[in-house]
Amino acid sequence: MKKIFNLFDFSQKVNYKTEVLAGLTVAMTMIPESLSFAILAGFPPLMGLYAAFIAGLVTAIFGGRPGMVSGGAGATVIVLIALMKSNGLEYVFAAVALAGVLQILVGVFKLGKFIRLVPHPVMFGFVNGLAIIIFMAQLEQFKTILNNESVWLSGSPMYIMASLVALTIGIVVFVPKLTKAVPASLVAIIVVFMLVFFLGIETKTVKDIASISGGFPPFHIPNIPINLDTLKLIFPYALIMAAVGLTEGLLTLNLVDEMTETKGNGNRECIAQGSSNILNGFFFGMGGCPMIAQTLVNLSAGSRARLSGIVASLTILIIILFGAPIIEQLPMAALVGVMIMVAIGTFEWASLKIFNKMPKQDVFLVVIVALITVLLHNLALAVLIGVIISALVFAWESAKRIRAKKYIDENGVKHYEIYGPLFFASTTAFAEKFDVSNDPNEVIIDFRESRIADMSAIEALNVVTQRYSKIGKKVHLRHLSKDCIQLLNNAEAIIDVNIMEDPIYMVVDKI
Repeated sequence: MKKIFNLFDFSQKVNYKTEVLAGLTVAMTMIPESLSFAILAGFPPLMGLYAAFIAGLVTAIFGGRPGMVSGGAGATVIVLIALMKSNGLEYVFAAVALAGVLQILVGVFKLGKFIRLVPHPVMFGFVNGLAIIIFMAQLEQFKTILNNESVWLSGSPMYIMASLVALTIGIVVFVPKLTKAVPASLVAIIVVFMLVFFLGIETKTVKDIASISGGFPPFHIPNIPINLDTLKLIFPYALIMAAVGLTEGLLTLNLVDEMTETKGNGNRECIAQGSSNILNGFFFGMGGCPMIAQTLVNLSAGSRARLSGIVASLTILIIILFGAPIIEQLPMAALVGVMIMVAIGTFEWASLKIFNKMPKQDVFLVVIVALITVLLHNLALAVLIGVIISALVFAWESAKRIRAKKYIDENGVKHYEIYGPLFFASTTAFAEKFDVSNDPNEVIIDFRESRIADMSAIEALNVVTQRYSKIGKKVHLRHLSKDCIQLLNNAEAIIDVNIMEDPIYMVVDKI
């Protein structure tokens, strides 16, 4: 048995007791969340648990790194709500399966590496926003439905709920000071459950969300017409779901890498996640992706291997088949307390301490990404906007670095030594460096400390050389890198580069 599990681990040493207990803890926290997301989307509640089982098992065994936990996540489910309302459940299954295919393609073509483009301030904002979302979601458990409206608990129900949550938090905080043999979260859940059960305390339980009793996930081929119109309908939803799932998954992988000081495999994670979603589409699951909150619960419980994820998913299946009557009695207060501690642990408190030391643009990035994450609950959009802003800031800062050292040599030739990258954002500043009318008849533009990066730069260079050419002055380009020469050579087909010095490229005087 050890050999089987070690085959799927990056490390050969597995603490089986820790992994099993961590897996049980993760299962307890995943059940109410998966049910809530399924109900929110208008799906049958069991679809959430099936997704937790399927996604959790497949990614635990074949995913990009040990320690990560996948399930029916709200980030991907939210994408499908509109499709569910407009076309029904069968089209949802088809979209989930198609999203899985797209995710596998990303992994096969090794596109997961592009997660490296996410800057650290964006990660700070993403994680902080997610922590706030996790915390705010727990506040919903302090409400009840009255006359078809959600209202805050009051009186004894509120006091009982708040007291049990506080007790759970207290246990999670103080148990690690006494022993680390058992995950504090699991101890808290068991203690609060026993207290409520044996004292007969009336409080909100898992059963108040939905029933979790059922059978093994049934095989089901989506009952939809297979034609181009169907593809046009489901493809946008599948594409967005795939993008959201991969974004959250790869960011979670990076987060776990940092926390554990190990290295995961992003492309392998993409393939595993896609495979799990294909199975979800054919086995009555709502689809999913890695769940940061449950992953943090797993890591805080001491898990560093794949076994905990396998235990968590199999536990959920066993509960569906046999253990529903017991689990339905779990007090929501215990699960809320655990998730509040997860939110506190997720928040990057260090980012607040270094705010006054960070560049202003990085502080802005952290705040804006966190706000978008919290207000729109769209993690992929928040990260995308953060990356775009970061790229624009980088382009602006790089554009300011373009400068020119000017001098006239003993032969009366004017030299322009260019420093900094020449690209779309720096072309205006580049053009302003030249005094065409007052320069001598021969000019050398030296790119030893610069490079031509794009077509905008080529056009800017063309404009400058044309200005010299019109008044009969010669221009030499020197020390261009090979890729710059290639760019200029390729550009001859679409623009007129007026330099007649290089016999091969017709654009460069090589020295």
